[in-house]
Amino acid sequence: MKCTTKRWVRSAARAECSEMAVFIEPIGKLVNQFAKLPGVGTKTALRYAYKIINMTEAEAEEFAAAVVNAKKSVHYCKICGNFTDKDVCDICSSRDHAVICVVKEPKDVMAMEKAHEFKGVYHVLHGTISPMEGVTPNDIRIKELLQRISEGNVKEVIMATNPDVEGEATAMYISSLIKPLGIKVTRLAHGIPIGGELEYADEVTISRALLDRKEL
Repeated sequence: MKCTTKRWVRSAARAECSEMAVFIEPIGKLVNQFAKLPGVGTKTALRYAYKIINMTEAEAEEFAAAVVNAKKSVHYCKICGNFTDKDVCDICSSRDHAVICVVKEPKDVMAMEKAHEFKGVYHVLHGTISPMEGVTPNDIRIKELLQRISEGNVKEVIMATNPDVEGEATAMYISSLIKPLGIKVTRLAHGIPIGGELEYADEVTISRALLDRKEL
């Protein structure tokens, strides 16, 4: 079975390489660049390339300019680590810093903001602790979080890392550093989603839902 799988992978790789070889050089280079994006295979990259080629010159230049401008203008907020085109992002410059929500990546900030419920500020770790991948506490922005806490009037830290092994380990580690400072540390609740059916929930989700249950 393993040999068959390996042969199939090698065959697929050869087919992909031969497919790439039929492109003229400009298209091939464009396809190669799109294929570097996460979740984009050769066929999807080819569709993107053809879309660009079929644009007018003005549209293609506008597209390219948007990519270059984003790369040059967007950087990390010097306080929270979220994406911004300023020194300090709009959230950090306009909200109360008494409550900090800790997330893994900038995209998690966007997810939280869609709910329009959280009124505090964020701290982006840019990763989670993962010994298997060689990611230690020193590799993510934990020191910066502790520095913010020492400088400000922080009353609560909400751990909103993902409910996976790495996310839970990171939340527990950070909690062990913050709790001795007398600051409240909470964990974002996880459980059965609204509209979900119990029979389709896995054991971990059900267990988490039971632990996070509340009185009606």
